[in-house]
Amino acid sequence: MTGVRSTRATAAVARLNLRSEGHNYMMAFTGTGLFILRERIDGADKQLSDALSLDDFVRLVDSMGPKKMPRITKSEAAFMKQLVKKDNAP
Repeated sequence: MTGVRSTRATAAVARLNLRSEGHNYMMAFTGTGLFILRERIDGADKQLSDALSLDDFVRLVDSMGPKKMPRITKSEAAFMKQLVKKDNAP
């Protein structure tokens, strides 16, 4: 079960690194099965979180950094444009 747990946490950190240009985030896994978020700054690791459970860790990591805008299809964009026109109609 530990492999699945760490894969989920690792994926969350990888997404954060993709969203946060110029940062180098990583995770540490404690002996008690908890996760710690760290950032490497000038060759030294700075601890950014307390030891957290998997769900709390993933929630924290996903809340950090710039948010990725959801993709909108052409049909969704056209539909939203029609809604705006209806709201502005006399």
